[in-house]
Amino acid sequence: MNQLLELRKKLKKRKPDFLRQDAHKVKRLKKKWRAPKGIHSKMRRKLRGYRKQPSIGYSSPKKVRYLHPSGLKEILVHNLKNLENINPKIEAAVIAKTVGVRKKIELLKKTKELKINVLNVKNIDEFIKKVEEKFKKQKEKAAKREEEKKKAKEEALKKAKEKKEKEKEKTEEEKKKEEEKEKKAVLEKEKKEMATMPKETKAVQQIVRRKVPGE
Repeated sequence: MNQLLELRKKLKKRKPDFLRQDAHKVKRLKKKWRAPKGIHSKMRRKLRGYRKQPSIGYSSPKKVRYLHPSGLKEILVHNLKNLENINPKIEAAVIAKTVGVRKKIELLKKTKELKINVLNVKNIDEFIKKVEEKFKKQKEKAAKREEEKKKAKEEALKKAKEKKEKEKEKTEEEKKKEEEKEKKAVLEKEKKEMATMPKETKAVQQIVRRKVPGE
């Protein structure tokens, strides 16, 4: 198996890049393989000095084809069920990129239990440690934010209460001031009326006031 893997490595080094005709000349053509179809195409006719075309001779040995350089077959893992069907002697897990971090940790812990190789995580223990530390920091930050929010709420409520109390005090003072203004206005009116009245009516009003009880 190892000899076949090495042979495949050598073959891959020698294998040229298969590009469509004139892809290196014309800018709008993408650098992908497309078979040449022209009647007079030198590349299609496989003439000397023109780009190579894919052929069966460039393929790797059949026993090693589609295997990872380690010699294990790659199996894409999305959930815990997928791990149950893996044979650790022949196959290795590749965790899908759509899997979230929390789920990934669960999968990695399970692979450790089952002794399955994970090809896209170099050191499982280090990865788990880093992620757990990250989660810890996030929790601490979240707790701090909540405390700050609570403090801000309490301060806002205190300020609101103080405002209400001040408004109440102001309203009471304003009421008192208004009453005093009204009294002053009434007294001023009476004074003006007394000033404009003749002397006889003034004397009569004074006599009436003396007779009115409570004055």
